[in-house]
Amino acid sequence: MKAHAPDRLLFLIIIILVVVGFLVFSSAALGLLAREGARFGAVALRQLVFGLGLGGAAFLLTTNFNYRHLRRFAFYIFVISFILTLLVFVPGIGFEHAGAKRWIEVGSISFQPGELLKVAFIIYFAAWLSGIKNDSDKHIHSFGFIPFLILSGLTGGVLLLQPDTDGFLIIALSGAAMFFVSGGKLKHFFLLLLIAIVGSVILFTTRPYIKERILTFVDLGKVDALGAGYQINQSLIAIGSGGIAGRGFGQSVQKFEYLPEPIGDSIFAVASEEFGFIGAALLIILFLCFGLRSLRVVTRAPDIFGIALGTGIVVHIISQSFINIASMLALFPLSGTPLVFVSQGGTSLLIALAEVGILLNISRYQTS
Repeated sequence: MKAHAPDRLLFLIIIILVVVGFLVFSSAALGLLAREGARFGAVALRQLVFGLGLGGAAFLLTTNFNYRHLRRFAFYIFVISFILTLLVFVPGIGFEHAGAKRWIEVGSISFQPGELLKVAFIIYFAAWLSGIKNDSDKHIHSFGFIPFLILSGLTGGVLLLQPDTDGFLIIALSGAAMFFVSGGKLKHFFLLLLIAIVGSVILFTTRPYIKERILTFVDLGKVDALGAGYQINQSLIAIGSGGIAGRGFGQSVQKFEYLPEPIGDSIFAVASEEFGFIGAALLIILFLCFGLRSLRVVTRAPDIFGIALGTGIVVHIISQSFINIASMLALFPLSGTPLVFVSQGGTSLLIALAEVGILLNISRYQTS
């Protein structure tokens, strides 16, 4: 099938999200300048060069590289990503931050291989689904459900060891969505739901920080406002103080002294304080528009591989973004997951730009 121009509206939405994201990050980073002036330059440079620079290159490459070629290399991409992620546990290569082992460091360059593993899982799982499914099959048979659980378990197990519980949840949602758009049966859905409930109970009882987050979410008023409830309380103060129109670009007060991780998982609170309800609502609408337009592209993909791959990418980006936003609004247990295109993280931005490039490439082959 001959390629045509990528979806223009999706391209425009992506560009707006990236520009808005970098502006919000730049403002939020001023809070880091006040706290850790020496670290500000390194963080800003990493976001600009590693995130936008290399991410932009990855975006151009994946937009123009026929997505169907990824199927041929999917297994190797997954294996390499899996091995790289295991390196976070190797002393001298992996390093720990805030109790999590999610980074490897080579010289002055740090990298979060778990982010690559998530998209590698999506690519390989899409390739696997397209290999066992053809147009004459209405449903994926039961023998296909077990490999899905094994692949998800391997990927999720490594993420949970770091620990990256939010990453595991996002991968589980992405994989489940891919499985069902490719023909998963309803009985598998209920089985997955049962597994999810049992897994959640196990994590709740074995991981104190998860239990603390859930209990804080359930009854924020009864937890210590300077302890377990500190971040979410400060986030709500920032969001509330923004009012309708906000304090103005760069004028956030909370980012300087009060909000933990103002350039990380608390960045939506900074955006809400500076741009108010209007700005926060517009940011949410942008993500909604991205999701809806991307799903339109996915439904018109010419093959099972494109449908599954596009679905995984859309669910990955949208679920991560809305988990972050909902947790800052106290509508979901506090999460350490970044806001896509906005939060600090050169690796995260690089991978996100590569993913949306794949979506645009799928749109180049979509049927009318």
